[in-house]
Amino acid sequence: MIGWSAKVSETAEDMADEQQAVEDVSNQMAAPAATEAQSIPAERPAIRPIHNGPNLTPRAIAKAEIFVEGDFVVYPTHGVGKVERIAVEEIAGHKLELIHITFEENRMTLRVPVAKARTAGLRKLSTRKQFDEAMNVLRGKARIKRTMWSRRAQEYEAKINSGDPLAIAEVVRDLHRNSGQPDQSFSERQIYESAMDRLAAELGALDKTDKQTAITKLIDFLKTV
Repeated sequence: MIGWSAKVSETAEDMADEQQAVEDVSNQMAAPAATEAQSIPAERPAIRPIHNGPNLTPRAIAKAEIFVEGDFVVYPTHGVGKVERIAVEEIAGHKLELIHITFEENRMTLRVPVAKARTAGLRKLSTRKQFDEAMNVLRGKARIKRTMWSRRAQEYEAKINSGDPLAIAEVVRDLHRNSGQPDQSFSERQIYESAMDRLAAELGALDKTDKQTAITKLIDFLKTV
């Protein structure tokens, strides 16, 4: 009986520790601003070259870019945001120059170290010429691989999270349906809307309009191809 009681006590302690861990994670997730100093490498899954159309040259994001307050920027996994400020802050005893990026739609603020911005894929908006290349991708014929949907869905998600407007345009092109074509499945619709949302957000920032206006512009364009 004593051994059994000891096991019950240990189990109760383990459950308490697990509950505390869950609470700690919840508290971290509830923080108003996310610091990317530690998590940036983990957020960027390895993306294989999965362009299955013509050899398109993705926008070069390896060049060091200088960001200033007020810039609209693109962060691969979150889309278009705005540089709120750039300031030096002390974190864990180290002074870091951080770029504060706000994403109004989901009320989130991201803090990216200036030294990590390049490797994290943070970039300025595409130029008009670069975005026109993405629009040309939309003109192309859908290229659907004959593989399982789960595999294709993963590839589409990787393209969306790459932050590359050419790759995102490929997703929109492949999943778009005009009148008279078979309807999208529920999961296809979700991925299509996610890709359209990312593409429209950047177009809206370029055109200095809201995202809904940009979505309408893209849909009208797709009707003509």
